[in-house]
Amino acid sequence: MSDDAQLVRERTETLLRAHPPQSTEDGDFLAAQYDAGLAWVHFPEGFGGLGLGRDLQSQIQAQIAEAGGPAALAGINGIGIGMAAPTLIAFGTDGQRRRYLRDIWSGARICCQLFSEPGAGSDLAAVATRAVRDGDEWVVNGQKVWTSGAHKADIAILVARTDVDVPKHAGLTYFMVDMHQPGIEVRPLRQITGEAEFNEVFLTDVRVPDADRVGDIGQGWKVANATLNNERVAIGGGARQRETGMIGIVAGAWRDDPALRRPEMHDEMMRLWVEAEVLRLAGMRLGQQLAKGAPGPESAAMKLGFARHAQTLSGFEIELQGEEGLRFDEWAMKRPDHVDFNGRGPGYRYLRAKGNSIEGGTSEIMRNVVAERVLGLPPEHRVDKDMPFKEMPR
Repeated sequence: MSDDAQLVRERTETLLRAHPPQSTEDGDFLAAQYDAGLAWVHFPEGFGGLGLGRDLQSQIQAQIAEAGGPAALAGINGIGIGMAAPTLIAFGTDGQRRRYLRDIWSGARICCQLFSEPGAGSDLAAVATRAVRDGDEWVVNGQKVWTSGAHKADIAILVARTDVDVPKHAGLTYFMVDMHQPGIEVRPLRQITGEAEFNEVFLTDVRVPDADRVGDIGQGWKVANATLNNERVAIGGGARQRETGMIGIVAGAWRDDPALRRPEMHDEMMRLWVEAEVLRLAGMRLGQQLAKGAPGPESAAMKLGFARHAQTLSGFEIELQGEEGLRFDEWAMKRPDHVDFNGRGPGYRYLRAKGNSIEGGTSEIMRNVVAERVLGLPPEHRVDKDMPFKEMPR
């Protein structure tokens, strides 16, 4: 065992002795884990980490799980843990990190993402929500859409336009926003599953202190891209054990119920299993890259592969189940805390997987990212690239 691994093991043992999981509330345990530098072990000391290798995090979580301790609240606060936190480490001030990171990790503050708009989804740089400087504050007006978890969020990461006289990519700025203040209205958007896990959000004269600006004025596109790369890693690039997730459910049904196995489906089952294993190993490789720095455009390829595989696999599961696969008796208006593929039925998985090729960047945009930034192919012609935003046709 390396010196770093031994240090982490000893620190985790100390954490477990001081805060026994059986008698400690999950939020209190997670807060203590943050204070011990074991939340994001690769983050700097004092901000939930020890400045060590990212690969040691799995050792920490396995040791905590073995003792009956809680895992990070990634399902409920995935945007905070997987997107906002690494963005604050990369671009935030020490004051912002102290103000937000501990609460994000412990679940004391839930995050949402105010990026997409009705006229700026795939073309995120075209956002029209305005932030106008007023002394030490910014006044924000606009509309955001497809905002997962906004109905439960305490804070939001926001991209808004602060300059209309420059090209669209250059006029954006990134903020942290208090979701409980006046002027913010959250409305549910009902999905094909019948549920409303995401929303549209209206901002009217919302005031944001300049102290909650992340990065420089006009640097919002760069900061947002770092957030989006982390989001794509969170969606498609997490290291997993073999046959976890949806492939485990389908392969388990295939093995456990011989009546479902039709000969003509055997080759497809094997192909899907192999694809799942390829994606898993590619995710591990991406994790190795992450250990050396921030995620790059390769995360788009993982997200693209995950979306296609999830949709194909959920369709195969419907066919595998025969007539039972056609049933969907869960169509009801609910506001779930998070997406739960494993705990739901085939009908839900089939319908919800349709969103995988949209959320976190559409598959079409992911192909552009891979083509231009990974493969080095010529970019698409963009007529508005150098045009001031105020002159763009809308």
